[in-house]
Amino acid sequence: MRLKHLLLLLPLFFISLASAADCGITNLAGCIAESFFNFLLSILNSPLQPLLDFTHNLLTQPVNTDIFSGVWGVIVYILSMFYGILLMYVGFRFILSGHSPEEREKSKTMLANILIMMVLVQASYYLYALIIEIVSSVSTITLNMVDTHFFLLTIDNITNIGLELSLIVPYLVSILITLIILVLRYMIVSAGVILFPIGIFFYFIEPLRHYGKLIINFLIATISLTFFYSIIFLASSQLLEISAFQNIKILVMIGAFTFVNLGTLALALFVIVKSALKVVNPVMKVVSAVGAVVGA
Repeated sequence: MRLKHLLLLLPLFFISLASAADCGITNLAGCIAESFFNFLLSILNSPLQPLLDFTHNLLTQPVNTDIFSGVWGVIVYILSMFYGILLMYVGFRFILSGHSPEEREKSKTMLANILIMMVLVQASYYLYALIIEIVSSVSTITLNMVDTHFFLLTIDNITNIGLELSLIVPYLVSILITLIILVLRYMIVSAGVILFPIGIFFYFIEPLRHYGKLIINFLIATISLTFFYSIIFLASSQLLEISAFQNIKILVMIGAFTFVNLGTLALALFVIVKSALKVVNPVMKVVSAVGAVVGA
């Protein structure tokens, strides 16, 4: 049965052999070996290519937020209902400030912040799309500087061939993990257009400013992931210019994807811990205040 499969592969091998333009009597042995490895690598690269193409698209193509545009409109409409309340509050505060210059300045500053917040919330959809477009363009430019063959298995030398054949499975796993992360990032960024106006609204309300910062920073960090990924891939590809790394190309590729995955995990843990602290601190203050009142 195995012999039968080998016989089926032989015509493909000889086709690839015949296509080598530099083959001749003097270099027939080397030509046969090179053609065999080219044929083998084409088989090994065939399952990688669709995954790499999908990864490249997720890294370079702008995230589509149109699916959440209707929900964004509802969120902005709900937030706009608070504009009048905030303006009335500032007006009463200005009237009751009396002859205090400090209170009047605070009221003027609060009024300016509310007006800025209103403009930014109403334009948040287009501002969010602009940020995505800028990051996508910069990521595309950076990623286009990476050698097109960097992510593929090659036959640069004997050491590379042996390592690539033995480490192709870990390399495939690292690509799949990165692909899953990029899909999750795409979903978060796409839905983030709903949270962006809320973050802007909270940022200009003093008691909620920390939550607004948290939302905005999280969304911008998630959007910017592709740029940092492209920087890592570019730096990793440049390592292959150094002779010490040329014999371990597959390890450099696995290291690049692993560094991307671990960096994303570290960022996620940082955001979770920071979010938890932002939520716990106000709660602890309230608990302390209630405890002081009860104790008194």
